[in-house]
Formats: sequence, structure tokens, C-alpha cells
Amino acid sequence: MIIRDLADIVGTDMDVKGKGWTSRRLLLAKDGMGFSLHDTLIHVGYELHLHYVNHLEAVYCIEGKGRILDKATGKVTDLHPGVVYALNEHDDHMIEADEEMRMVCVFNPPVTGTEVHDETGAYPAATE
Repeated sequence: MIIRDLADIVGTDMDVKGKGWTSRRLLLAKDGMGFSLHDTLIHVGYELHLHYVNHLEAVYCIEGKGRILDKATGKVTDLHPGVVYALNEHDDHMIEADEEMRMVCVFNPPVTGTEVHDETGAYPAATE
């Protein structure tokens, strides 16, 4: 059984920051679950271009407000607590927060923990 407390992760190497986001990685590839689990903050004042070509992601908004743009269709969807979106086709997208958003994110394959987005908005392919 794996038990982790978010309070023990903040400020460690499992608390990864990038321009406009903070990802507290609760479960990683090394945990052997087949997915990784993240408690992620999307900060106000940034337009994040993300395109996970090497991962599938499901995201559940639990705090804050913002929006996601599907770059392929131009469709904009409001994000607020209770909304989930799944990037089941490696969807190219943009995220912007009107209020800091807190998201629960699941990645498959799982991330190792140190990944940050490259210039295309992707995480590198899994190496474990």
C-alpha cells in the first residue's frame, strides 16, 4: 500500500514548477501503478500551450475557473469545479486560468517525476 500526504510533497523534488503551473506528483512511474497522479495548480496570467504527444491525460477541476481551447476544432470549454476533460487523442490544447485552478491529473504512461514541458508543450516519452 502506498500512502502519501500532499503536505509532505510540497517543497520536495516531487513538487515540480514551470511557467504558469505547479505539479505536485503524488504517484509516479516508480510506484508501479501504470499511471501517475498529480495535484496541479494552473496560475493566473499565463496561457499554457500543452500537447502531450507521448501521454494520455485525464484532468478533473476541483478549484478555480478558467478555460481550455481545443486547437484542432477551436472549441473553448469553461473549466470550473466538477468539470473533467480527457485528452484521449493526444489533443493539442491551451489552458488559461481566470482564478487559480487546482486540478487532479492522471497520466498514462506515468511520468517519472522530473518532466517539464518542452517547446511543443509535451513531456518527453517515458524511459522507464
